[in-house]
Amino acid sequence: MATLRLFASARESAGTGRAQFDGATVGDVLAAASATFGPSFVAVLPNCKVWVNGDPAEPTTAVGNADEVAVLPPVSGGSL
Repeated sequence: MATLRLFASARESAGTGRAQFDGATVGDVLAAASATFGPSFVAVLPNCKVWVNGDPAEPTTAVGNADEVAVLPPVSGGSL
C-alpha cells in the first residue's frame, strides 16, 4: 500500500492528513482515495499538484508499497 499524504484543503476535505491505499499508479491511488473521501475531495484534486517521494508525478507514475504520494493544493496567503 502506498501512503497518501494530504495537505491544506485536500486534508480538510478528506478529514485526515494521511491514509494508505492499494494501487499500481498515482491514478489508482487517487481513484481509491476519491472513492473513500467523496465529492468534496474530488472537487479539490483538479487544482492540486501530486508528488511521489518528493518528485512531481503524473497519474501514470508507478507507485509501490514504500512510496509516498503527496497531494498539494495551491497555497495563498501572506500580507502586503
